[in-house]
This record gives sequence, structure tokens and C-alpha cells, in this order.
Amino acid sequence: MILRLSGSLDVATTRLMKETLAELSTGKHHDLIIDLTQVEFLDSTGLGALVGAYRRAAEAGGRVELVVSDGPIARLFNITGLCRVFTIFGSLGEALEGIGAVQ
Repeated sequence: MILRLSGSLDVATTRLMKETLAELSTGKHHDLIIDLTQVEFLDSTGLGALVGAYRRAAEAGGRVELVVSDGPIARLFNITGLCRVFTIFGSLGEALEGIGAVQ
């Protein structure tokens, strides 16, 4: 499953993302690629929602991988150390190739 996000992921918008991620995790979609290349701003509530999705997927034997462009969002993952938690790709094509979806 690929989830493409855009705009801001902050206290005002994260609730919808959390609901969507929770809904996806209750189904059969335990492997998820979240494309953040169009996200312009990400705060701690957005990071928390991503970590929550990661934990739910891991508990179900799945994984959450991220697509992040160079820039402020990538720096945020480096500063917080979350780059060591998530597998982060620079493009959707790299992510698909990295998980073996593209041969």
C-alpha cells in the first residue's frame, strides 16, 4: 500500500492521517510506503503518528517505509534519530525497488 501525503502534517491535520493509518492497519495492509515528498511541514504530532503506524505495522509483522526528499523533512528525521528507525528512500521508485516490488 502506498500513501501519498502533501501539505502540512501538524497538530491541525494529523488527526485525519492517524485515522487513515489506523484504518489501514486494521485491514490486511501491514506493509506501507508513505510518500512524504510533497509534505512541506512536519511537527511532533505528525512524527508521532508515523511512529505509531510503524509500531502497529511491526506488531502485525509488517513494515512502514518512507519516501523523503532532501530538505527540511529529511533533516528532521536525521535530527530526531528517526532515520535509524525507518527505512527512508529518496524517491518512490527507489522505495519500490528497495522492497522488491520492481525488478
